[in-house]
Amino acid sequence: MRILVVEDDPVLSNGLKVGLGLAGATVDQVMTCTDALAALAASSFDAVVLDLMLPDGSGLDVLKTMRTGKDTTPVLLLTALDETSDRITGLDSGADDYMGKPFDLDELAARVRAIARRGAGRAQAVMVAGDVELDPSNLNAMVKGQRIALSRREFAVLSALMERPGIIRSKSDIEARLYGWQEEIESNTVEVHVHNLRNKIGKETIETVRGVGYRMRVTT
Repeated sequence: MRILVVEDDPVLSNGLKVGLGLAGATVDQVMTCTDALAALAASSFDAVVLDLMLPDGSGLDVLKTMRTGKDTTPVLLLTALDETSDRITGLDSGADDYMGKPFDLDELAARVRAIARRGAGRAQAVMVAGDVELDPSNLNAMVKGQRIALSRREFAVLSALMERPGIIRSKSDIEARLYGWQEEIESNTVEVHVHNLRNKIGKETIETVRGVGYRMRVTT
């Protein structure tokens, strides 16, 4: 899961990056409305954590621009303002959820997972493909009822494939789920993670579509 955090308080922003990272997400950070819109235009995200009070305007302006431009990326608004009218305005402007500061980081992570899940069209928190089960809430992976150990990036690759079993994911799409803007992408990292996953969940579970990408095998 790749998350955009739009927050001008560097301490809070870094705390969100660390906390959401521990929950398995790849996090990119910006501090202004202008940079938020530029980031959304340049990259795809599974969800946005958006502060309302930013140096160059209101997060509501970012939200309204997104929705006017048909950008349906799920958005959780984050603000020190906690009046009912503020919550109503944010939700009516197209936000998917709302939290006031201060907040519990575990709850925020759960809410981000929930809006990202709904945005992907999934009703269930646990993803299932054949004998494999994946629970993003606790980073647990099971094969035939037995828990297996996955690294954070192995989990991210498998999650990307299991969100839509049978649908091909390109290498660049998977890389975008693994690396933030400031991280250097290793040339064969996806191949290595797919190789390791096949050893752990079954060699026939992940298919290579030569020249296109990878997909989770759909079993009947």
